Amino acid sequence: MAETTKLQHGEVQNYVDGTWATASEDGQRVDNPATNESIARVGFSSESDVDDAVTAGQDAFKTWRRTPIEERIQPLFEFKQLLEEHQDELAELLVQEHGKTIGEAKGELRRGIENVEVACGMPTLMQAGHVENAAPKIDETAVRQPLGVFAAVTPFNFPGMIPLWFLPYAVATGNSFILKPSEQAPLTARKLFELLDETSLPDGVVQLVNGGVDTVDTILEHDGIEGVSFVGSTPVAETIYEKAAANGKRVQAQGGAKNHVIVTESANLEFAAEKAVSSALACSGERCLANDVVVVEESVYEDFVDLVVAEADRQVVGYGLNDDTTIGPLISPEHEQRVRNYVETGISEGAELVYDGRDVTIDGYENGNFLGPCIFRDVTTDMVISREEIFGPVLGLMPAAGIDEAIEIMNQSQFGNAASLFTGKGSEAKKFRHDAEAGNLAVNAGTAAPMAFFHFGGQKDSFFGDLHAQAEDVVRFYTDETVYIERWPDN
Repeated sequence: MAETTKLQHGEVQNYVDGTWATASEDGQRVDNPATNESIARVGFSSESDVDDAVTAGQDAFKTWRRTPIEERIQPLFEFKQLLEEHQDELAELLVQEHGKTIGEAKGELRRGIENVEVACGMPTLMQAGHVENAAPKIDETAVRQPLGVFAAVTPFNFPGMIPLWFLPYAVATGNSFILKPSEQAPLTARKLFELLDETSLPDGVVQLVNGGVDTVDTILEHDGIEGVSFVGSTPVAETIYEKAAANGKRVQAQGGAKNHVIVTESANLEFAAEKAVSSALACSGERCLANDVVVVEESVYEDFVDLVVAEADRQVVGYGLNDDTTIGPLISPEHEQRVRNYVETGISEGAELVYDGRDVTIDGYENGNFLGPCIFRDVTTDMVISREEIFGPVLGLMPAAGIDEAIEIMNQSQFGNAASLFTGKGSEAKKFRHDAEAGNLAVNAGTAAPMAFFHFGGQKDSFFGDLHAQAEDVVRFYTDETVYIERWPDN
């Protein structure tokens, strides 16, 4: 058995104007969720700290916005190479501060690197349009222009990937950027900025400020910040959206989810069960793309329940650096208890717990925040566990008469982040594509995770804003279009 790393990562500092500096206010400890031992301490940024970061960004923006776009993307090429070279180190750091498995950590970083790659194509992505003779003797051209300083507030569950949904695009479009990572998992973000510091990116273009709620409020209220991106729970996303908009900022706020899988009788049931369990339990269920409700056509419901239970029994709960581990610890004791409370709620509501992972113990990691798979059958739409985001390794199964009823059940959810369908019929896939109310859809795939060259969709209470993360949507978020009208009358 691998031993937990005893390295102390020291103090997590801010990075402002190319310099590392201690935040002004006392913060909190950073714990390894597999042991609950302290591995670092992060300070919280004051209003003055945030103001310093904004001022540095504004000063850098004056020159950066005028830098030729081909030059702006060169530091991103360097950054991509550094990310590739340090991927193993970053992955181990992710395991220590978050708890996910080493395979999940490497997969997360791969997704982040893909966004850097896409942002390197900014000379094409920023092209707008040109029409000759739009009117008599008049040509018109649309030009994308950067706006200034942007900020992102990112969550604990993907500290390597989600900052890269935003940072490379903001930089490549000619803006300055401030990252406020989760105070629960700030070490990966610090390493990202250490790598950025090795590139040719000018001082002041990117800043890192650590902190909690007060730091976020300062960002939302600061006059020098043009827009804010956020990923987190729906209640917080809605608050971020309202506060940022009230302060005249652009805002994209990704909220929570309650994603569904639909399995019809024409599906490959073994494959569907494997992917449904993987989707629900990956990253210990702590992800907004977790499909934690499976609606199964009733003719194959009993067979599918058995397959899911068997698949859950094959999972290995343990420390993320152990190669055979498939489910790591939850982020904190408080969150572990919250998920356990949901399991108790499901039992009290009348759902049958057919696989109970609550008594799992891990030798050598008795103080960790571990919870094994918890599988419910006969869940109904009125139950709390079928309506609320649990963010843990909990999966609920329910029967439906057919695909029409299954889609109707799914669409009752207040959320609209993602959904998957397992089927062998093109007609059912077409119905799903047309009728499912979610922004990320997958057919015969367990997780509807778009590649970096597509935007990350979200609908209903899963997203607040107009332009999403990744790809062309985020390019539009970071730029304004100026229309240039040109006419040269004959002398």
